[in-house]
Amino acid sequence: MYRVSETVRTTHGQDGAVVLDIRQGQIFNLNPVGSRIVELLKTGATELQIADQLSREFGVGRDVTQKDLQEFLQELKNHRLIEDCERPIAG
Repeated sequence: MYRVSETVRTTHGQDGAVVLDIRQGQIFNLNPVGSRIVELLKTGATELQIADQLSREFGVGRDVTQKDLQEFLQELKNHRLIEDCERPIAG
């Protein structure tokens, strides 16, 4: 599971999102799908939940969505925009 880094700020609109990493001083532009992924990550959604949601919203097959999502998440991770996190264990 991933979470958006604490040093990342985002602004979302109908054309996508602008992502600012204040630690690195870098700005990234995301298309509407990338924007939606970041929004879903901020809600704590898992990869599986995100893939299902994107498949429904954008009318793309689940297998394609899952593959593209994994590649996109890896890019976000490479740029240190997201971090691995563990889901708390209920107890």
